[in-house]
Amino acid sequence: MSERRACQVVKVDRTSIRYTSCRPDDGPLRERLKALAHERRRFGYRRLHVLLRREGHGVNRKRVQRLYREEKLTVRRRGGRKRAPTKSSPGSWTASPPYRAHPKPSAPACIRAPPGASRSWPAS
Repeated sequence: MSERRACQVVKVDRTSIRYTSCRPDDGPLRERLKALAHERRRFGYRRLHVLLRREGHGVNRKRVQRLYREEKLTVRRRGGRKRAPTKSSPGSWTASPPYRAHPKPSAPACIRAPPGASRSWPAS
């Protein structure tokens, strides 16, 4: 079956089938980016881009960002500070029941007169 006929059957344009990428090989740049990211764990793609430019790689920031994302490189987070357990932190004070600021009353606080009744009580 010819290419033209196959593209008509699948309903795809022939130019998209014949397309070849012109993008240069990123192998050496990718390896250097991984090495720099391993050395400087707290640097993101922007600071690594500056280091690559200083080394002589004529590379675009967006290209560094794409390679950084494709290699799944991330900035390593610092460890959080250890805090003493408090009432609001999860996991502590779990044995006690939940705190309620204003418990709902079980009975009405006052009894009102029915609507239409006089304000003063009749004398008997």
